[in-house]
Amino acid sequence: MTALPLATSDCAGALRGDDWQARVARAFSRAAPHYAERAVAQRRMAETLLSQLPENAEEVLDLGCGPGELAAHLAARFGPRCTVIGLDLAPGMLEVARRTHGKAARWLCGDAAALPLGEASQDLVVSNLAVQWCPDLDAVMAELRRVLRPGGRALINTLAPGTLAEVDHAWSRPGQPADLLGFRDAARHHGAARGAGFRHLDCREQMLQFHYPDLAAVMASIKGIGAQTSRPGTQLTRGDLARAAHRYEAQREPQGLPVTYRLLTLELYA
Repeated sequence: MTALPLATSDCAGALRGDDWQARVARAFSRAAPHYAERAVAQRRMAETLLSQLPENAEEVLDLGCGPGELAAHLAARFGPRCTVIGLDLAPGMLEVARRTHGKAARWLCGDAAALPLGEASQDLVVSNLAVQWCPDLDAVMAELRRVLRPGGRALINTLAPGTLAEVDHAWSRPGQPADLLGFRDAARHHGAARGAGFRHLDCREQMLQFHYPDLAAVMASIKGIGAQTSRPGTQLTRGDLARAAHRYEAQREPQGLPVTYRLLTLELYA
């Protein structure tokens, strides 16, 4: 059975709080062993954060660290005087991070909306494509503000409406849209940042597009990074798969089947 990125609890209604978090954690834990090799798009988007790092930082949090690649890069970038914490909701991701990157960071299992960190304890928070999975954006922003020291910064990549538009088109049926994440726009992030007390927010949006040879490869690129949990009680039939493949083929470009990401890069100042 193929599964799609499920809507956030704000949109799904049937899933809230701990139920949603548990399903996301399980999905990403299952994806952990193959995440790094399949996360081509995620690695490309991380580059936008790396180009904006400050010169120095002594306490750094990688929020939604996944298998630890970015956290290890941050540890190497800032040197032995810096303590990097890699935090993720999925225990399976942290197991891979520990096995792959050892003591490059301190690996913690935790929720972005309830960080297990002290107040004003971090110089820098970096987060690549994790915040869109958090149903309570206001709580996440409040936690980021709480753990950042005065003058600290948060560098965040998240996704805006229009992301996976081709997937949405292919899997939608009459009267039943595809079961995709409810991506939030720049204005929503601005509002949450202001409400949390950040003194300034820079927000840049860009479109990135990747291409795949067929529908199976498209869906593997999503499933392979954990971004899939099927709606409870539903299964896709052969007819559903054939219909989606036909609708996606109509969108084919010379490079292959397109997958579009609308990337929001946020720079928040405490």
